[in-house]
Amino acid sequence: MTALDLPVRTHPDERRQVAAGNQEQRRRRRREYRLFALLVAPNLLVIAVFAYWPIIYNAYLSLTDWNMIAARPKFVGLTNYVNTLNDPAFHKTLWITLAFTGLIVVGSLVIGLALAVLFDQPLKGRGVVRTLSFAPHILSGAAVATIWLFIFDPGYGLLRALIEPFGAEPPDWMNNSGWALPGLVIVYLWKSVGFTALIYLAGLQGLPKELDEGAAIDGAGTWTRFRRIKLPLLAPVTFFLLITTVIGTFQAFDVIAVMTGGGPGDATTTLSWSIYNEGFQAFNAGRAATLSIIMFVILLIVTAVQARVMERRVHYK
Repeated sequence: MTALDLPVRTHPDERRQVAAGNQEQRRRRRREYRLFALLVAPNLLVIAVFAYWPIIYNAYLSLTDWNMIAARPKFVGLTNYVNTLNDPAFHKTLWITLAFTGLIVVGSLVIGLALAVLFDQPLKGRGVVRTLSFAPHILSGAAVATIWLFIFDPGYGLLRALIEPFGAEPPDWMNNSGWALPGLVIVYLWKSVGFTALIYLAGLQGLPKELDEGAAIDGAGTWTRFRRIKLPLLAPVTFFLLITTVIGTFQAFDVIAVMTGGGPGDATTTLSWSIYNEGFQAFNAGRAATLSIIMFVILLIVTAVQARVMERRVHYK
């Protein structure tokens, strides 16, 4: 046996010092944990009360039949879900919601990116144009709806004044089932595209200039540099805008409430408006809660699919 194989013996005082040090370290960690819990508890309480509890209570209400007047809801199990999923009106509402959301998402991303590229050019007055393009985003939905009701008015609206000299007649946008949904799409695009352009502009200005300059020296054209370099590098920005635009459009309510009220007929009845109708006009809390849970699940699935698909396409610097 060599000296290296002999067991190392520590002095009792050294062991006591190590044990005391470990105990002090554990006490310090406990103090840090208590401080962490003290600082985080108010935020967790607010989130639990105003976010998680409404979801849980809404899920419970979806299993009941309640007119908001009776003393207590009547438990009916999955009846509301079965009736809703078998209702042709729900299928139409879901289709309108998906079509409306798809048009808004694609339109805002494409137009917003085009405007961002334009705003990134060294043009005179671009600061004013940027401000004007972003202004509709900060306006209230009711104000935007009121403005566009005047523009769309077939009798004395601004649109009529613009196209009448060419011998054209504007449609009755908000009272025609074929034009009401396209009209809402135009309004929501006008309101949201400035925000999309601003976010894309920030992304464009944050891209490394060396890559674009190097590609230009190698002979790549403007379109090739944009498609091969800038657009892939903007993938994180696109992913962010895709998620937020889908969620925001699914929950669109204010402009619909002022401009069409879900009509004419049910031509512009989206899931969010249908939830309002069932809950606060028909006083059917169970059906409204069921529609809310269905919309929540759809958004959850769409977000998960988007995250999964974009996981391999989005690369952060």
